[in-house]
Amino acid sequence: MATSSRGCAPAMRLCQRLNRLKTLDDDMMATSLKRCLSTLDLTLLGVGGMVGSGLYVLTGTVAKDMVGPAVIISFLFAGFASLLAAFCYAEFGARIPKTGSAYMFTYVSVGEVWAFLIGWNVILENMIGGAAVARAWSGYLDSIFNHAIKNYTETHIMQWNVPLLAHYPDLLAAGILIVASFFISFGVQVSSYLNHIFSVISMAVIVFILVFGFMLAEPANWSQKEGGFAPFGLSGILAGSATCFYAFVGFDVIASSSEEAKNPQKAVPIATAISLGLAATAYILVSTVLTLMVPWHTLDPNSALSDAFFRRGYSWAGVVVAVGSICAMNTVLLCNLFSLPRIVYAMAEDGLFFSIFARVNPVTKVPVNAILVFGVFMATMALIFDLEALVQFLSIGTLLAYTFVAASIIVLRFQPEKVSSKGTASTSPTPNAEPSLAHSESQTITEDSGELKQYESFSDKLQLVERQKTVERRGAGQLKAFWEPYLGRLLGDCEPGQVAAFCVLTLIVSSVSFCVVLEFGNKQLQLPVWSFAMLLVIFSLAYVVSLALIWVHEPQTNSKTFQVPLVPLTPGASILINVFLMMKLSYLTWIRFTVWIAIGLIVYFGYGIWHSKEGRRELQPQDMAARYVVLPSGSLVETVQSVQPDGHVDTQAHRAKAAATASAVEEHAGNR
Repeated sequence: MATSSRGCAPAMRLCQRLNRLKTLDDDMMATSLKRCLSTLDLTLLGVGGMVGSGLYVLTGTVAKDMVGPAVIISFLFAGFASLLAAFCYAEFGARIPKTGSAYMFTYVSVGEVWAFLIGWNVILENMIGGAAVARAWSGYLDSIFNHAIKNYTETHIMQWNVPLLAHYPDLLAAGILIVASFFISFGVQVSSYLNHIFSVISMAVIVFILVFGFMLAEPANWSQKEGGFAPFGLSGILAGSATCFYAFVGFDVIASSSEEAKNPQKAVPIATAISLGLAATAYILVSTVLTLMVPWHTLDPNSALSDAFFRRGYSWAGVVVAVGSICAMNTVLLCNLFSLPRIVYAMAEDGLFFSIFARVNPVTKVPVNAILVFGVFMATMALIFDLEALVQFLSIGTLLAYTFVAASIIVLRFQPEKVSSKGTASTSPTPNAEPSLAHSESQTITEDSGELKQYESFSDKLQLVERQKTVERRGAGQLKAFWEPYLGRLLGDCEPGQVAAFCVLTLIVSSVSFCVVLEFGNKQLQLPVWSFAMLLVIFSLAYVVSLALIWVHEPQTNSKTFQVPLVPLTPGASILINVFLMMKLSYLTWIRFTVWIAIGLIVYFGYGIWHSKEGRRELQPQDMAARYVVLPSGSLVETVQSVQPDGHVDTQAHRAKAAATASAVEEHAGNR
């Protein structure tokens, strides 16, 4: 038995290292970056990240090929799905105002290796996204000049016919990325100023499109003669919603910028709500105008808006739309170049990525190395790759990040708040954390009457322990008092937050299983009707029961920052929607995703796990503290235990040490 335990010890230690949580400083506002962004700055960053090339390209593509005029409903559904994810980002961004977005949120709630993989995918997402927008920017400008740039490059520079590579090197796309990286390296205020200019021009063009477009609207284009409002039915609307969902993925730039916000507790939730509302309104109204101006089946997917004005005889208006589209693409480009280096910086600052990227310029207060290096990488991708084959890869990383952030919200909400050394509640989530007792002989607690009372004798300390036990039972992560008579025997002995964490895992597994059966059960798996229905019922029940078990526990309610409403229902619905959309992706996307994850694991196990700051903190000498423990016999003994660093309570080691101490005390008492 002892040999078996010793054999499992290395695996247990490795598991603990992989799942260790990030320790947050007591001063959450402390940063080496510059806090200078206002609520308006964050709002315009969010609008710029969402209202870009998708408004000028995606609307026409979805309307013509997938939905018809009912693209309005598709954008409405997609906006609602994005709102669920945005709520989760807003709570984390306000509660933990640190750069890194989904990476940081996962690190403080779920564990180190999961955080690294999320950050690793977000890096690729931003690189491909920026390169794709740069190529779209170049192609749109090239089309205005009748493809003169493309023809010149293929004739006088070079061209090649290689799979996955572009037919010619897009020097213009690479050049715009290099120039944009250069400007962003001057500081966050310069980036914000450029984003303000392009966003204002883009929004002015959108207002022009709406006003002039509604003047040219013809309701007959929605008539049955032209195919009706929803020619592809409900299935088309849902398929269109899955595509339209990716028009709203840019709002996470707000959470990524929270470490540079002046007042992130208020600015992040407000900016997220306003920017998402403006983006959804813009997409819905522009889709309405577009399908009313010309019949939906005659739209040009590549330049639907400018082509619609041209066909109505207003070619000058098409030029205005082209200017607006280029400015909108610039805002998306800036947001990608703004978010990417900050995520790299956050990972490098934690020791999980190469330390050279953690250096901040003392003058501009931005991670210049990360900006320039990854700007060059992005420009290289835009130069040589045919990104049409990789565009769908963007969605899987985004959806995975959304899923983990939603799960982290539930884990964080139902974990007990630990008390820091200063006596204040810390926002850093610590699973299985126990309230610490003071080092002095006298203990102080607050009576129901509001008065303070000191306990100095052993008998009084015993009463204190019993009182704390009663109070803790109604704390965060504990079973609600109403449900204790019914579920107390089953769940009452579980540690605070343990049931919620297990139910979150069950929630994700049941969501994946349900979506797999729903998406592939009838066709690829060819399941009989009875087994198809039975599996759907089983996984649905598992999903609902998991939500119910989480709900019967007490959540944290004393947070002074924004909190997601209707937890765990809101993040649970977000998890289900994100998983369903992931099942809509092609198998080639999953193959590319698996390869990228494998590369990330090599980087993590080759560098990150050995240089992690949390790992180094665990090796530092630990403080010693005296605690009083109630033994099964009813006696009260004083034990000496090591205090784990904040954010890392090694539960198994903690229990083993306490059990060994108690056993020794009892044996000593028996001998006497």
